[in-house]
Amino acid sequence: MEIWINIYAPKIFTHSFSSKGCLYDNASIESFHASLKKEEVNLVIYYDFNAASLAIFEYIEYWYNRKRIHSSIGYIIPQKCEELARLSA
Repeated sequence: MEIWINIYAPKIFTHSFSSKGCLYDNASIESFHASLKKEEVNLVIYYDFNAASLAIFEYIEYWYNRKRIHSSIGYIIPQKCEELARLSA
């Protein structure tokens, strides 16, 4: 485990550098987790890890990113937001 933490973790993860106690540091991921729980996890019984993993992947890729509107980006879907960003670049 120590080898993984010292060698691989720095290449995969980026530390948050906001000040201690910053209220907005994790706000977006906490909002996502709340949506995931309300709209998927609490409504389904998963029979094993693979079923849960596939269902959550499908929720994120096919619903959350492609069909669900987001208030933080002007009530459009993330895919449309990315397309607009590419067109304006």
